[in-house]
Amino acid sequence: MTSSQQGALLRAMPAVFVLIWSTGFIVARYGMPHAPPITFLSIRYALSLLCFGVWIALARAEWPKTQAQWLHLCVSGVLMHAGYLGGVWTAVKAGMGAGTVALLVGLQPVLTAVWLSQVQRSEAASTSRRQWLGLLLGLAGLVLVVWRKLGAGELSAWNLSLAALALLSITAGTLYQKRYVKPCDVRTANTVQLFAALVVSLPLAMLESEPVVLHPHFLGAMVWSVIGLTLGGSSLLYLLIQRGAATQVTSLLYLVPPSTALMAWLLFKEPLTPVMLLGMALTALGVSMVVRSEGKPQPAAA
Repeated sequence: MTSSQQGALLRAMPAVFVLIWSTGFIVARYGMPHAPPITFLSIRYALSLLCFGVWIALARAEWPKTQAQWLHLCVSGVLMHAGYLGGVWTAVKAGMGAGTVALLVGLQPVLTAVWLSQVQRSEAASTSRRQWLGLLLGLAGLVLVVWRKLGAGELSAWNLSLAALALLSITAGTLYQKRYVKPCDVRTANTVQLFAALVVSLPLAMLESEPVVLHPHFLGAMVWSVIGLTLGGSSLLYLLIQRGAATQVTSLLYLVPPSTALMAWLLFKEPLTPVMLLGMALTALGVSMVVRSEGKPQPAAA
């Protein structure tokens, strides 16, 4: 592969990631009525481990070399798979509307920026005024996109707690991985992360009493969850975190709810109003401001 082809591939990664990640709620709509959430996710993790195992054996990919690296991958895997996905799927199963979950989890870029600015306070991690404006514009656009869905699900202390768990998990997992996980083969890294998530999720799945129904929607959702969301989406997220700054990467998640709304309009004929289109435009503008600010060289210290 030439350097120009590699450059084009790297430039396309964020857009491909957003498109894949946006299908998560579509998959939930298809598959979750036929299986309890943690059981569905546990099966997904196990099948993903099997696929990664075959891929690693054929490619002879290298495993992490140090015990510390294995530990850091396990921690990030529990946060970004078991915590985030478990919180989102269980919150939706508990009656919260998908739009409400998207809005709450969509607060991640702001939460990440606040943490980097207020806690770390290093020049490399600081968030500029332009980035803050982009983050706020992205949040405003996100609210406009999902606002009409806020009353679709019945809110309770339980499902709000689950959504908060998902938000904190994906934020902490992204920051933890960026800080502690050293670059290594994405296939073996994902395998370690998924194994840790399965160890946490499997005992919880055994507590669920709802049966699994082998409905075509369940099977289709499972196939796409393994191949598209885990092997594709999670691998791209890992690579993006390794290659980019945390604020830049998490700001891409602002584009997920608008993309999901567009997919729902195409697949399920859900309304797509002018207000929602305005929200999508604001979101895209906000993300563009964050990404461009991160791409600018920092002035040299005096």
